[in-house]
Amino acid sequence: MTANGDRMATLPATGQARYTPSMNAHPQQAASALARAQEALDGIIVGKPERVRLALCCLIAGGHLLLEDAPGMGKTTLAHGLGAVLGLEFHRIQFTADLLPADVLGVSIFDPASRQFAFHRGPIFTQLLLADEINRATPKTQSALLEAMAEGQVTVDGTLHLLPKPFFVVATQNPRHQIGTFPLPESQMDRFLMRLDLGFPDRAAERRLLTEDPRQMLLDKQPAILAAADVAQAQEATRAVHVAAPLVDYLQDLLAASRTAPELGGGFSPRAGLGLLMATRAHALLAGRGHAVPEDLQAVAPAVLAHRVEVGDAGQQVRALLERVPVP
Repeated sequence: MTANGDRMATLPATGQARYTPSMNAHPQQAASALARAQEALDGIIVGKPERVRLALCCLIAGGHLLLEDAPGMGKTTLAHGLGAVLGLEFHRIQFTADLLPADVLGVSIFDPASRQFAFHRGPIFTQLLLADEINRATPKTQSALLEAMAEGQVTVDGTLHLLPKPFFVVATQNPRHQIGTFPLPESQMDRFLMRLDLGFPDRAAERRLLTEDPRQMLLDKQPAILAAADVAQAQEATRAVHVAAPLVDYLQDLLAASRTAPELGGGFSPRAGLGLLMATRAHALLAGRGHAVPEDLQAVAPAVLAHRVEVGDAGQQVRALLERVPVP
């Protein structure tokens, strides 16, 4: 346990030494370490390297990730894989209609011996929280995550409790048309830096799924590639990635164009712009560069922006916006 109360994940007894890079040195060294993490994840989530890369990008950007797809597509496996490979303390909450906010945050219980109430922490006090099937819980319980995701803290009975650092939420969501789901409100959707779907595997990837060991067995044997301190350093390295003024101009042009496009329902907020900027930096770092380029922004924009507007094919609308707005 660290001085600030954060608990550090320990390695499984695999007999393998964990690679611990120094990410403060150079972007290419950070990228090399993160590439090792992606390689391990690609062995678990087969045939989806772009989605895995975006998931890593989201987390080192300091954001939260929403995985939306039909059951059985690998959403939960990806969340477990991120926790295992990144060496993070991991808790899972299965969201159901009868789940209460106290089941997530914790509760104060009266201690007769001390004649005081003692706070018993809920499962949200972890480094990586899997909120599984988040849209099966009621809006009241969903909203219990808002303060935690925005500020890295929770307030219970008027007392503020800090969450561990790093703190990530990876939430899974079933398609909205399924019975027993409660759509996430806009305020909740806006707390997620990215939304991804995994989609069906191609034939070769599905063959591996059918013939190899079950994914859970692979997860059980997977050693941590990084540790929580390494992830925190990767976040620092992400913030240090240089974004030139013309690229900021391009981002602002995209935001401005979205606000005059009726098909985008009013356009994207400044918070969306900040998230896009951070994700752009993270994508550049994963490529081993200390500076971002327009291709970084274009690679992350659909995942960062599409879930922030309530329109039909939002992803396609974002891609169309990228095609309309010229690169400076």
